[in-house]
Amino acid sequence: MSLTLRIMLIVACLGTFIYIRRKIRQSKLKMDEAIFWIVFSLILLIMSLFPEIPAWIAFKIGFVSTVNLIYLVIIFLLIIKLFTMSRKVSDLEERLKQLVQNIAIKDNQSKNQ
Repeated sequence: MSLTLRIMLIVACLGTFIYIRRKIRQSKLKMDEAIFWIVFSLILLIMSLFPEIPAWIAFKIGFVSTVNLIYLVIIFLLIIKLFTMSRKVSDLEERLKQLVQNIAIKDNQSKNQ
């Protein structure tokens, strides 16, 4: 892994840590969301501080370049995050639909009385 990539990963991790900490203090980020981003940053930080680990994993899996493994890990983690966010949005849409239906039923009952 090149020194430039390692430096970029370290800077991105530190920037993410600072941003997440600020959002937690402002109470603008839920703890489960913050935990995901902190773990995400820690994984990237470990890979940038100890390049032997992703290089060894890349060699064992059969990747030509360690950078490809890092990109794969990033994409995989973001797909997991996207899936969980989609699931939460679906749950919220269902709850909203039920609330609207309950309000419509109550409005209809109050008009009939």
